[in-house]
Amino acid sequence: MRTKRALRAASKCVLLGSMTGLMVAALFAMPGFALEGTLVGPDGAFVVGARVTAETGDPARGTTVFSDDRGRFAFPPLPAGRFEVRVRRIGWRDLRVETTVPGAPLSLSLEPERDPAALAEQLPANRWFALFLDEIDDPAHREQFVRQCTYCHQQGNEATRIPREDWQWEKILGLMARMGGGLTAEVRSQVPDWFRAAYDPAHAIPRLTEGMGTPAFAPAPEEEVRRAVIDEWVLGGRASMQHDLMVHPSGRVYSVDMMQDELFQLDPATGETRRFPIPDGGLPLGGVFARAGSPLTPNANAHVGPHSLQTAPDGSIWVTLALGNQLGRFDPKSEQWSIHPMPEGFYPHTLRIDDAGRIWFTIAASNHVGRFDPANDRFEIIRLPAASWGQSLALRLLPAMLWLSRRVEIDSDLAAEGAAFAPIPYGIDIAPDGDIWFSQLNLHKIGRIDPESLEVELIDTPFTAPRRLRFDSEGRLWIPGFSSSVISRFDPESRAFETWDLPIEPAGSDTPYALHVDRRTDTVWICGTNSDTLMRFEPKSERFLVYPLPTRVTYTREIDFDAEGRVWTSNSNAPTWQVERGQPRVIRLDPRSADAPDASLAAGP
Repeated sequence: MRTKRALRAASKCVLLGSMTGLMVAALFAMPGFALEGTLVGPDGAFVVGARVTAETGDPARGTTVFSDDRGRFAFPPLPAGRFEVRVRRIGWRDLRVETTVPGAPLSLSLEPERDPAALAEQLPANRWFALFLDEIDDPAHREQFVRQCTYCHQQGNEATRIPREDWQWEKILGLMARMGGGLTAEVRSQVPDWFRAAYDPAHAIPRLTEGMGTPAFAPAPEEEVRRAVIDEWVLGGRASMQHDLMVHPSGRVYSVDMMQDELFQLDPATGETRRFPIPDGGLPLGGVFARAGSPLTPNANAHVGPHSLQTAPDGSIWVTLALGNQLGRFDPKSEQWSIHPMPEGFYPHTLRIDDAGRIWFTIAASNHVGRFDPANDRFEIIRLPAASWGQSLALRLLPAMLWLSRRVEIDSDLAAEGAAFAPIPYGIDIAPDGDIWFSQLNLHKIGRIDPESLEVELIDTPFTAPRRLRFDSEGRLWIPGFSSSVISRFDPESRAFETWDLPIEPAGSDTPYALHVDRRTDTVWICGTNSDTLMRFEPKSERFLVYPLPTRVTYTREIDFDAEGRVWTSNSNAPTWQVERGQPRVIRLDPRSADAPDASLAAGP
């Protein structure tokens, strides 16, 4: 039943940022000026493959290019004004300089990083995380830890390497369990010792920096990668989490701030950013999951918890409101919300919209898939098979457990044991023939739903933890293996899987949260969620390209494409303060510059 009470007043937009931010947005929309230069080392040799970022404004907008094989870099046209230029290359000391545009070309000199501890700090989280995984002898324990303890944030970033006492780890693991990332008691009891052994500087730094100073230690990105241009826009603050984003047919980009119950709108052409509050309908903090010992951070303002979003055929935007057990519809023309409460199930998660405008979505906590038809305001909730009779009973008792948790503190050990192997319907996509396919993250299965009969079929995957999956133009399903560091292609006709290991070193250290397929070319783009990268895979040649991203601790969750074929994602590590400079960002990667014969010096806007 649609509820619109008091929604019109609550959904009025507010402008994001200060007048300074609006001025910067206007400047970026104006014809720009060149900023270029050269990078060399102390001996005059060219520094190849460095990331060079020019940033300005509040909230900040940054553009990143790479130095070519002669150390040259050139930005797309930039507005007049002052910029901070940052140069970053593993094995070299970070360099920051102030410059003015327009201005003379920059001639910059980098110094090698000779301090092993400082060099180790430059490495992405996956390099550190591999040390941790080496401490776990049991493969099943290792898989469980990867799947559950990289759920919402990177492992191996600086914040996770802080030495802690056993009682501090127990507190952290209890919080994780209440948020859905739990471990069995056997694994949980060993975590403090694993952390201490893996991240002891006397052990970690020599291993991480072995071979430092040699060309093989941190090779430059491939030439095609170095032709890319990457843009980042800061959206929100330290208390925000830009969970998912999407590109609207209008060209604007929308993202959801899960911790602040807001929908953000970015116009890439002008840089203008707006935000639209999502009505909370009178729900408390934590929504329907509000309880004694709520896991929400003190600066969270999450009553409905927006999670996933997609555009309907009529141009409206549909959002899963995970904490509110609702779907929300936002009309970009009227800037009004309508809210649709679910009749059953808990935690609506990822959504996709079929050609008839019906919304299909996974319901993660209660093991359902839902379908909502806006034409008649009708929900249909499909219960999925569980792993056992006991698990099925526990899921049916979930409403009673939530009722009880609002009155008494639930033992976090019980929550942890349940979370480790709960089915968790996760990704969902619609095949070209109209069939609905989904993943069950913890059970290592994918499934098919007949859209007419609603019959369910489950299929075991030959890899662990399938997460957010997508179809290509030929009806083949591409799936990331989150805890297995692979991608796989599944043929619904033959029921055959074909699997490729990700090219991130050390092998098995990355955690691909999602992938997306550009159906114009069937190029597959994959989140390097633990390695601060985006990966590109060309199925015909079976070739990977790895694109390093500019910001340390970039936890990517969803990918989309704009009309020009540029790749969009968001940095949504939780908590956000762990992200470098403590602010979430939306990211645009333009790989089309590879079409230019000398694109590193001729990248367009």
